[in-house]
Amino acid sequence: METKKSSSLFEEAKKYIPGGVNSPVRAFKAVGGSPLFIKKGSGSKIIDVDGNEYIEYIGSWGPHLFGHNPPFIVDALKQALESGTSFGAPTGLEVEMAKLITGLVPSVEMVRMVNSGTEATMSAIRVARGFTGREKFIKFEGCYHGHADYFLIKAGSGALTLGIPTSPGVTKGNAADTLLADYNDIESVKNLIAQNKGEIAAVIIEPVAGNMGVVKADNNFVKQLRTLCSEEGIVLIFDEVMTGFRVAKGGAQQLLDVKPDMTTFGKIIGGGLPVGAFGGKREIMEMVAPAGPVYQAGTLSGNPLAMAAGYAALSYIKAHPEVYDELEEKSSYLEKGLKGGLKTLNKNYALNRVGSMMTLFFVEEPVNNYKTAVKSNTVLYGKYFSKMLQNGIYLAPAQFEAAFVSTAHTKEDLDKTITANINAMEQL
Repeated sequence: METKKSSSLFEEAKKYIPGGVNSPVRAFKAVGGSPLFIKKGSGSKIIDVDGNEYIEYIGSWGPHLFGHNPPFIVDALKQALESGTSFGAPTGLEVEMAKLITGLVPSVEMVRMVNSGTEATMSAIRVARGFTGREKFIKFEGCYHGHADYFLIKAGSGALTLGIPTSPGVTKGNAADTLLADYNDIESVKNLIAQNKGEIAAVIIEPVAGNMGVVKADNNFVKQLRTLCSEEGIVLIFDEVMTGFRVAKGGAQQLLDVKPDMTTFGKIIGGGLPVGAFGGKREIMEMVAPAGPVYQAGTLSGNPLAMAAGYAALSYIKAHPEVYDELEEKSSYLEKGLKGGLKTLNKNYALNRVGSMMTLFFVEEPVNNYKTAVKSNTVLYGKYFSKMLQNGIYLAPAQFEAAFVSTAHTKEDLDKTITANINAMEQL
């Protein structure tokens, strides 16, 4: 596998871009070696600048439910381009997009489009604070909600991978309003509420965490969380930037059968283009300017290209709900194959899967929260990642991330991945 061009580009990039990348996990720092620079994606495959082809399971970190460059999204973008790339004024497609999202997710009565998941989550917290008149909020260890200051306290994703539980530049005042609870531990939430009676505006949670690896919230835990928030007048926010339209048509809240007060979206709702959204109960969302006093704005919010791609993706989902049966069948097949390989080699590593998201943890005990996730052997994962890459399989370049299966993955792709897994494990 020749990677000379990628290595050369990386060295050049480091002169002009911090760390040579525009998002930390891309740098391969957690797995060693140099990152691959990608030239093209099609279906389940990507090709790097050196011409190497890989079956890949990142899917741009979740958006590519249908693989790279599905024709119906490409066609939608071509049509949108003919009319213009950006107006900074309302378009009819924004209205159609809002109607589509509110129709697919029952808990969302109104929605505001933004440009990223981080923008969505930070806006949701601001609105919850404005609605309740309170300042503090609860997040969970290992959950990642973007890089706004008050979220970077024991966060997941790159912050966890790179060993940065809190980031320099985050003020003590900001951190003081962020209360940390233990994922899947309702008592930790009850204690925080008791200690901060009448001061908590919101609880924000990834109902299926994807940024400490895939960890599902326990059904009973989430239902108790819903009851607690209702009793205490606390806004319950589901961060479904990753899970929205990924694990089910109605997201993780459909799987868990729990309605949050607010939901944040990203990834799939942009069809692969930069996008985010936050929505929820009408009485809460009417606090948002210009309807209400909580200010939020964005020059490129509702961008016509992102709306066209996102509308195409969500319209396809609405018209073809059987897509989730296909994803479940493929994801289940891959899970069984990977577990079968581990069993054959007497490896007892944990493998968590929810729908088309999964993570293989290099730890021999169940992973159900941050504390068990961080027991994973990250050095061993780095070696495994390199072996899989050599076998033509491109996984997340960090232990604490998710692998994503798409409708574009074929049985041949999955079988090659299962075989590569056995080969890589044997070589560790």
